[in-house]
Amino acid sequence: MSAVAAPLALADVLARGDVWRGDALADLPAAAIPSGHPELDAELPGGGWPRGTLTELLVDRAGVGEMSLLLPTLAWLSGDGGWLALVDPPWRPHAPAWAAAGIDLSRLVVVRAARQAAWSVEQLLASGGFAGVLAWPESGLDARALRRLQVAAEGRPVFACLWRSTAASAAPSPAPLRVAVAADRTGLALRILKRRGRPASRPLLLSIPRPARIPHALAGPAFPAATSRSAALAAVA
Repeated sequence: MSAVAAPLALADVLARGDVWRGDALADLPAAAIPSGHPELDAELPGGGWPRGTLTELLVDRAGVGEMSLLLPTLAWLSGDGGWLALVDPPWRPHAPAWAAAGIDLSRLVVVRAARQAAWSVEQLLASGGFAGVLAWPESGLDARALRRLQVAAEGRPVFACLWRSTAASAAPSPAPLRVAVAADRTGLALRILKRRGRPASRPLLLSIPRPARIPHALAGPAFPAATSRSAALAAVA
């Protein structure tokens, strides 16, 4: 006679980190990375940027100070010994400013992938060698490519972030977290469009320095770029 599994109590099911009530935020503290902005962490499931899943940050145009939002997180990841990858950033990162933000430049790789951006991001995520992968793919990224990236990131200890146009917000996406970022007089305005748990009720206004206040913060002498398919993966071999 085969043994019959005992039924699980509802309380035991709700105690799982990957299961949440519709009126509450998902609680995945082990997979969260501090954003460096307490008011934002309070609105993110698990109390920070998620690992092992896809995050989309949506902006109208590059250069409004949006990277200042992620510098504390990138500094935390590189300070913990993790490798970081930037795939097709629209600007030339300014090395002195990134170093001043606490990012270990020796653990940062810039990849110029052009039409192979989605493929490159998928390989970087699947390699398991990066703590953070940020990418600026072409506007034509389709649903199939997004699903592949979500699968590649799933369950891995990596912060996987895609920067996309706000025009993409109307289209469905497998990314569990989608945040619209816009310039504000005192910093950045954030709208959480999608998250695991209850919908966000209001936008967030973060007092983050904009590029006009920090000249050349995110543009200047470029980091060495990896241009071949194997170069980025070789960096962590």
